[in-house]
Amino acid sequence: MDTSVITGLGYVLASGLFIFGLKMLGSPATARRGNMVSAAGMFVAIVVALMDQGIVDYTWIIGGMVAGGLVGAVAARAVAMTSMPEMVALFNGLGGSASLLVGWAALTPDAATFTLVTIVLSILIGGVTLTGSLIAYGKLSEIMGSGQIVFRGQQIVNSLVILGILGGAVMFTLEPTNANWLYMVIGLSLVFGVMVVIPIGGADMPVVISLLNSYSGLAACAAGFAIDNNVLIVAGSLVGASGIILTQIMCKAMNRSLTNVLFSGFASVSNEVTQIEGEIKPINAEDAYYILEAASSVAIIPGYGMAVAQAQHVVKELSNLLEANGAEVVFGIHPVAGRMPGHMNVLLAEADVPYDQLLEMDEINPRMDNVDVAIVIGANDVVNPAAREVESSPIYGMPVINVADARTVFVLKRSMASGFAGIENPLFYKENTRMLFGDAKESLGKLVTELSS
Repeated sequence: MDTSVITGLGYVLASGLFIFGLKMLGSPATARRGNMVSAAGMFVAIVVALMDQGIVDYTWIIGGMVAGGLVGAVAARAVAMTSMPEMVALFNGLGGSASLLVGWAALTPDAATFTLVTIVLSILIGGVTLTGSLIAYGKLSEIMGSGQIVFRGQQIVNSLVILGILGGAVMFTLEPTNANWLYMVIGLSLVFGVMVVIPIGGADMPVVISLLNSYSGLAACAAGFAIDNNVLIVAGSLVGASGIILTQIMCKAMNRSLTNVLFSGFASVSNEVTQIEGEIKPINAEDAYYILEAASSVAIIPGYGMAVAQAQHVVKELSNLLEANGAEVVFGIHPVAGRMPGHMNVLLAEADVPYDQLLEMDEINPRMDNVDVAIVIGANDVVNPAAREVESSPIYGMPVINVADARTVFVLKRSMASGFAGIENPLFYKENTRMLFGDAKESLGKLVTELSS
């Protein structure tokens, strides 16, 4: 059979696997299989691409598979669940750098104007994705401050950078033999990636992660046009489109526009200090047990604190004991809980929590009035009633899980420190709220011990 026919069929097969894999990723029940299907599609795409270029040295192919597999296995096993958002940010950055290098390598002396434009796009988007992801990594890992970084004249600097990129891109397409214009675009794209992400506050990181994921896909798509590779165009388009859709979902969950997230952030809203009435009412595990023991319905609301404490397995154990005691247990998942899209779903899936127990915000809020006990584990901003009660709050209007409507609320926290957004939470002072201070895993372990005895 002709090699071109084989490569064509291979690209079709790889594209089909990507589409089916992405479809499976839309459901927790099939996400793992979807990941494997997509990985198989990538394997087919790489092998066929090498065949298409006349590179059939299987020593290099097998060597690359082994090296990549080892890196992936080490990353999957060694990276803690608390560091998963940082790893996703790094992977987005690596995808951007790969597209930048592919676009750069596609430059030839006789390249057509369309090819030059796609090269510029792959380099520009790839460069922005690379440095933007590194800044996101720094904020998530708290190597650098998680808050906004702004300075006087920032918009002027951004405008000059954009004008420089546009000017350099135009001159590069007119004079592709002058490498200085290309270097100018590369350098400014890297600078622009930094400038785009530094003014975004830490609480907006889930949105930024999904947006950078979309950028990495768009960069790959542009690189596909640059090297005339259909399967790379398809894969990049799928990642870019899904990333944009996810970004819009995240913005809707925060009741904010993407423009507001990128260019305004929480600082755009008044953040005056509001006097919170009420007092903190601590509770210990023994007293909390008596309330849980009598509960017929329990809602567990996880947040980043659950990831920090690595408490997902003891949470599952607690839910099993509550169900054995006759209580109905559900989990309320806010779209932006944690520090990356789907962070809580990943944690709970690792602990084998049944998928039908995971309720989205719109599903659990109408039921909250009938919940006997709501257990908030390390979540802060996504359950903050100030979003609907305090007009001066930076998060006013943001949809939150209405745990304050439950009959009793247990909040598990190490201290009274504010959440990632740095906003005070009136929930802690509500009459029906009890604060269970300490490490979440240890506190839950004590509850498990009480319920087991």
